[in-house]
Amino acid sequence: MTDVKYYLAPMEGVTTWIYRRAHAQIYGPLNKYFTPFVEPHEKRTFKKKEIDEIMPEHNAEGYTVPQILTNKPDGFIRLAKALKELGYQEVNLNVGCPSKTVTVKGKGSGFLEYPQVLDHFLEEIFSNLDMKISVKTRAGMYEHEEFEHLLEIYNKYPLEELIIHPRVGADFYRNEPSWEVYRKARKNSKNPLCYNGDLFVKKYVQKFFEEFPGEDRVMIGRGIMVNPGLVSGQDDKETFWRFHDRLYQDYREHIGDNALYRMKELWFYQIHSFPDAEKYAKKLRKTKTLLDYDQVMRELKNK
Repeated sequence: MTDVKYYLAPMEGVTTWIYRRAHAQIYGPLNKYFTPFVEPHEKRTFKKKEIDEIMPEHNAEGYTVPQILTNKPDGFIRLAKALKELGYQEVNLNVGCPSKTVTVKGKGSGFLEYPQVLDHFLEEIFSNLDMKISVKTRAGMYEHEEFEHLLEIYNKYPLEELIIHPRVGADFYRNEPSWEVYRKARKNSKNPLCYNGDLFVKKYVQKFFEEFPGEDRVMIGRGIMVNPGLVSGQDDKETFWRFHDRLYQDYREHIGDNALYRMKELWFYQIHSFPDAEKYAKKLRKTKTLLDYDQVMRELKNK
């Protein structure tokens, strides 16, 4: 698997620019980092946290792809052109997010309910943009059978790659990803494919490549949150704590006491790699201050 390209999946509030930078510096850069989605805005300017995510100087450690969430082609085109002026070579369309706050607006995986509108959207953006465009998709909104028609639409356009999370939007993260959907995509897609979904630990990654020999790229989100060294081979405690301490320091420097909440979000995943996970997860949930957090960290470092 030495020639495999590994991508970091975008996770709102988790894979921030601070996380991506620290991960690249400690574990070595992955092949691509995708930003949590950015939305075009007509009635307001970007919030500081949105600007922070796309500033080139915050994304200098690896190849970064801004992800855009919208169902309006004009907004996508306008934002993509602005990102190109900042130096980005590629943008990614999010038609995979299963959050209800997104899908009820016909965005994310909710966009998949309207394949004709999606087709027109893709036609517009490919006609008006001269840059690489990739798509991150679910298999459909409600049924896996929706994917056959969606793939016909994707095949009409020269995607940089089609990243498939083979659940439907209504699954959220329940049920298992359908490898049968991905198998059909491999057979029928005219665009390069990338798999995403439930590659939590090394044995799952190995099982995927045994099932799909020859695959050359995968996107991993929660698996890297659990074990930041999952694909680098540096999954020893010393490297983990060096990464943790760097990340903690950077968050404290940039967001002060709010670093506590960012770190607690990460420990929702990371704690499962430690003995007595539930005991320490409970302790972390109860932390109210950075001093409380520091005490729990001292205990964990001695595990």
